[in-house]
Amino acid sequence: MITVAYFWRIKPKTILWALIHMGWDRLWLKRTKYVSFWKLLGTGKGETFTVRDGTALRWGFIVVIPREKLDTFNSSRGVERWRKKSISEFHAVLAPLSVHGLWADRNPFEIENSIVKNREWSGEVVAITRARIKWRKNVIFWRSVPPVTQSLHQSEGLIGAIGIGEAPIGLQGTFSLWASSDAVKNFAYRGSAHQSAIAATHREKWYSEELFARFAVLERAGRL
Repeated sequence: MITVAYFWRIKPKTILWALIHMGWDRLWLKRTKYVSFWKLLGTGKGETFTVRDGTALRWGFIVVIPREKLDTFNSSRGVERWRKKSISEFHAVLAPLSVHGLWADRNPFEIENSIVKNREWSGEVVAITRARIKWRKNVIFWRSVPPVTQSLHQSEGLIGAIGIGEAPIGLQGTFSLWASSDAVKNFAYRGSAHQSAIAATHREKWYSEELFARFAVLERAGRL
């Protein structure tokens, strides 16, 4: 199994179409039998994780599919609809290297069956974080985010990063592209801002569910 991420930029006149298809495309993905996991995503700058971060001009989704179905999915009507409406596209084909936590009460990324082994990979890496934030903890969480995101965007080896979310508030995360696994680890385990956030996470218990996953980038196209 592989994970494929798509993000499209659109024109303002296409916003209503995009909002409609964030609903309609659920039916398409549910009916695509070989898709074992999918999430439709809004995006943002990923700086504060509040509503003001969001943009209506970039949308995307993540799917988990068999590797042999990549060409089929990539040329499917659902994907082609977005291509026709978009002004730019980023997509990446990914294989999981490490996964901690759950997304929607499950681990959708089959690390044990990954086509790439962690110790063997030396290329580009995508990191996906996702959390379900407890409602009563939102304000505390928002106050703690800016130092971490500032540190993220200044990190050596970062190629690009955006905020992602299944909803404007409460179901949020990041999608970041890095030059190497070492670059991700240096940010995650050596950055003081991120270490403080980890400590605060344990202390404040912000999340009712969280996931952190790293992926080998098998191929990518476009600009994140």
